[in-house]
Amino acid sequence: MPDAPAPAETSAATEVLVAAFYRFAVLAADDLPDLQQRWRAVGEAGGVKGSLLLATEGVNGTVSGPSSGVEALLAALQSDPRLAELTVKRSTAPRQAFRRWKVRIKREIVSLGCPTVQLDATPVGTYVDPQEWNALIRDPDTLVIDTRNDYEVAIGSFEGAIDPGTGSFREFPRWVEQELRPLVAERQPKQLALFCTGGIRCEKATAYLLQQGFEGVHHLQGGILRYLEEIPEQASRWQGECFVFDQRVAVNHRLEPGEHSLCHACGLPLSPADRALPSYVDGVSCRHCLGRYSDADRARFAERQRQIERAAACGASHLGPGADPPT
Repeated sequence: MPDAPAPAETSAATEVLVAAFYRFAVLAADDLPDLQQRWRAVGEAGGVKGSLLLATEGVNGTVSGPSSGVEALLAALQSDPRLAELTVKRSTAPRQAFRRWKVRIKREIVSLGCPTVQLDATPVGTYVDPQEWNALIRDPDTLVIDTRNDYEVAIGSFEGAIDPGTGSFREFPRWVEQELRPLVAERQPKQLALFCTGGIRCEKATAYLLQQGFEGVHHLQGGILRYLEEIPEQASRWQGECFVFDQRVAVNHRLEPGEHSLCHACGLPLSPADRALPSYVDGVSCRHCLGRYSDADRARFAERQRQIERAAACGASHLGPGADPPT
């Protein structure tokens, strides 16, 4: 389940640049603290908010802020020869998409939980450009697999895609053994086509599948976000909205903030219809979590919501939890 970002500020703000990026690269463990300090300082100087994860396998981040600050951070990252080919997806938002700036050292930049999958030494699947994606997933000999979490899939996916029903990426290997392997044995597909939001999870997932002996493994280059940017809506096979790990919650085919918001009790996305149900109390409960929390929890959520509303009425920000890149 994602962390629930605090509601967006209601005061007018200059449009900000949002950048989602990653790069699998070999970074020495001894280098990570120095890199953490250096890139944290660059982000702070540029007014950047969001998260940057560092590990010996590379970097993964989503940030927002003034264009000059975000571009300065990206330039600092790419000045390291190991990150020169950083994969970056840029978009805009009407206001800051995050509350805080965090640079953290982790064991993995996206948590599959399989230390034997080392992207510097393990082959990855065949990259498929967005312009070629429709033909691949229309092929009846292709199994299309959504590698994202279940709450992301629930609000949008590609037509005909398989939903593994995983609550986190760490559950993907178990699903492969319990569900995918028997399915492949039964259907005998010629290709497996994997996709995710920005490309990082499906890239690592294809490496895992190849390591486990699967063949014909492909993945969408640049992920859903690049597909939405490059493929006209009338030609698209995407259905619904795309969940993003920031205060926009979801984006539509034009990469504009969508109609979904988050329940600030459980952190799951809600459609306008969900928010119209009796189970929805702003900041306290929704159809996903009704009955999950104690009376004391709900009282605490209600008090937090009152604080948020008071802060908004005064034109201030209530410091809520931030969001990390997908895990």
